[in-house]
Amino acid sequence: MLQVRTRHTPTFGVARLTLAPSESALIDPDSVVATSYGLGVERKGRGGAGTCTAGVEGGWVDLAPPLPGDLHVLELDGSTGWCVAADGWLGSAGTVSVESTAPPLRALFGGDHGGFLRFVHGRGAVVLACYGMLDVVTLEAGELVTVDSGHVAGFADTLQCRLRALVPDAPQSVRTGRGLVLDFAGPGLVLTRTRSPRRAASWLRDSGSGRRS
Repeated sequence: MLQVRTRHTPTFGVARLTLAPSESALIDPDSVVATSYGLGVERKGRGGAGTCTAGVEGGWVDLAPPLPGDLHVLELDGSTGWCVAADGWLGSAGTVSVESTAPPLRALFGGDHGGFLRFVHGRGAVVLACYGMLDVVTLEAGELVTVDSGHVAGFADTLQCRLRALVPDAPQSVRTGRGLVLDFAGPGLVLTRTRSPRRAASWLRDSGSGRRS
């Protein structure tokens, strides 16, 4: 079974996924730092998830997100699925299914159109990157909270969830989560991150940091 060990947390987290002989894992290929010699990595389509498969002696792969921050490892037992930030998913055990569209988005827009949330379910480890620090919000039955989409790292599917616009007449995007918030009702867990990658990108763009001199 896939083993995950993290290091350099909570500031510059790196996750090492250790695979048994012939075991496979789903990964974000752009997050690969290093692998054991001979470990195969196959990308599934442009910008999509990839698969790494160990040889007869096993192997390992180190994953790290592009932005500094913490890491969190979910251990799924098959009873509960999780909606996770698409830009925070680093990798999963091969026994975990990763869907590119989460139920709250499918309920509103139908089909499999992608978006800012993915859905993971099954058994095994899921590695999440958190820009900034991770907070865990525990909601009791009937307890409510509203979280900006950019600060959501993940939430259990035991929660009731409503996606809505923060300001109805402002620009919104299901692909990036821009202008959207999520209302949650317990019981269940919500993982939040203290920094939003989307806001960081907007700040860099507005400050001119990405322009050539």
